[in-house]
Amino acid sequence: MKILYAASEAVPFCKTGGLADVAGSLPAALAAQGAEVAVVLPLYQKVKEKFGDQLFFECYDYVDLAWRHSYCGLFSLEKDGVTWYFLDNEQYFGRPDLYGYMDDGERFGFFSRAVVRMLSHFKFWPEVIHCNDWQTALVPIYLKDDGVREDRFRSIRTVLSIHNIEYQGRYGKETLGDLFGLDHGWADDGTILMDGDVNLLKGAILCADAVNAVSPTYANELKMPYFAHRLDGIMRQCSYKLSGVLNGIDLNRYDPASDTLITANYSIADMGGKQTDKAALQRMAGLRQEPYVPIVGMVSRLVSHKGLDLVCEVLHDMMELPMQLVVLGKGDRKYEEFFQWAAQQYPGRMAVRLDYNEELSMAIYAGADLFLMPSRSEPCGLSQMIAMRYGTVPIVRETGGLKDTVRPYEAWRDAGNGFTFANYAGSDMLYVIREAVYLYKDYPDAFARLRRRAMESDFSWARSAGEYLHIYSTVTGQPWPPAAAEEPAPAEEGAPQAPAAEEEAPASEETPAGEAAPEEPAPVQEAVPAQEPAASAEPAAPVPEEAAPEKKPPAKRRPAAKKAAAKKPAARKSASKSGKKSPVKKETAPEKGTAGK
Repeated sequence: MKILYAASEAVPFCKTGGLADVAGSLPAALAAQGAEVAVVLPLYQKVKEKFGDQLFFECYDYVDLAWRHSYCGLFSLEKDGVTWYFLDNEQYFGRPDLYGYMDDGERFGFFSRAVVRMLSHFKFWPEVIHCNDWQTALVPIYLKDDGVREDRFRSIRTVLSIHNIEYQGRYGKETLGDLFGLDHGWADDGTILMDGDVNLLKGAILCADAVNAVSPTYANELKMPYFAHRLDGIMRQCSYKLSGVLNGIDLNRYDPASDTLITANYSIADMGGKQTDKAALQRMAGLRQEPYVPIVGMVSRLVSHKGLDLVCEVLHDMMELPMQLVVLGKGDRKYEEFFQWAAQQYPGRMAVRLDYNEELSMAIYAGADLFLMPSRSEPCGLSQMIAMRYGTVPIVRETGGLKDTVRPYEAWRDAGNGFTFANYAGSDMLYVIREAVYLYKDYPDAFARLRRRAMESDFSWARSAGEYLHIYSTVTGQPWPPAAAEEPAPAEEGAPQAPAAEEEAPASEETPAGEAAPEEPAPVQEAVPAQEPAASAEPAAPVPEEAAPEKKPPAKRRPAAKKAAAKKPAARKSASKSGKKSPVKKETAPEKGTAGK
């Protein structure tokens, strides 16, 4: 399957938020499972400065956006089995920052137009284009628009991932033709118009073949007015194609046993380095050197939906507890001023850094004991996953991906991997913070077991990649793994090298394996298993929003696959590929789904 992943940022090239982590990790995970993947990004000034000497110039062309006829250069880079493409235009992307300019609509309108018009210069014609947020929301719309005139675009299917529905790409109605080059019919039929404005995200939701939210809970929340920012009606209308696939993290990048950014390495088996990292964090942040006082860390943008109002409300009550607090981030001025003032009230016990510093953020993940995320809304959240990976126990509000990843601590049966509260209330948050602090101080053995369970949680991209491949399979109608990969497996007798010879080889090679099936029926038996995987995959397709929550169920799928796989190593490999398809069946998902319940 050929997949083109279109995004406005991706690590290690450029980053402002969680989208970059997803775009930097998911394509490689898809490629590892056998898909042919390419990623396309704008060629920002920052990318040129850091990676310019590694980029290969492919070609250039001209892209029409309304009345504009603009140059577009194409550069490429091969990395981790993925081809990375960069679209160059100095006028739009030769700037110090990624976003925040008055002409952002025109900049990403050009980018989306260029993605479509430059397809013929890529090394493959994609079967699926996976778009992300409003910056690439015009891609499904342009494909539909161009498909009316050019047949070649009709074969491409589109998937849209919503990372944060609050940002929708809204512009005045007059921009439809003059800026984006679209006919007034797109507004007349209501596809792209909302509340009198052009709404790019709304248009993409309606035009895409599948829509994905970045966690199962967030997919359900998007049907509610409180979370959907006026798009709840559209999300309910498109619920038949809505799913929720939980993001993962790069387990190689975020590994306390090998991370070079932290002071001391450690692992589940040997936690000695954790205490060293705690002492290093206290020195870096200017906190008192108190090894037995828990540190509560926060790494966050300082904006309202991150739940900072709750922290401001009960901060003095929090600081009465035997704990230290470290806050790293920047954002709204009112929060920056409040935290600066609060840090002055509690010298040696509270530290605030109003910027983003990679080294300090990793020091907090590794050195803190507890990690606070009281978000009012959180589509997925990666910080809580990273914190758990480093043995820092999360305290979260049950919303979005926080609910799907953090299971509440239950002392009576010694279960859970963090602390949660449901109501958006300062008193509820304070209650669980007290519970966490006193568990750390009074019951160190129980806290150590809780920390261990947090570190053992599975947030690998392999799990999520299988679910995305199922979505691609559903919209294209192609079975995954491909039929070609499964055809050799049904020949139970082995001999996978030559399909033509396989039909004769079984009788002479492995008589036991062909017990109930003589040589003549062999071709018939070969056809039946080949269809079975496709049939078993189809029932899950109509209900992607229930399928998506499922986590790493290969074990559930393998027994069925092994019928066809028999005993040869090659057959077993095919079975395991089949297992990776089944993240859309059942199994571990209830574990994650009930995590925050």
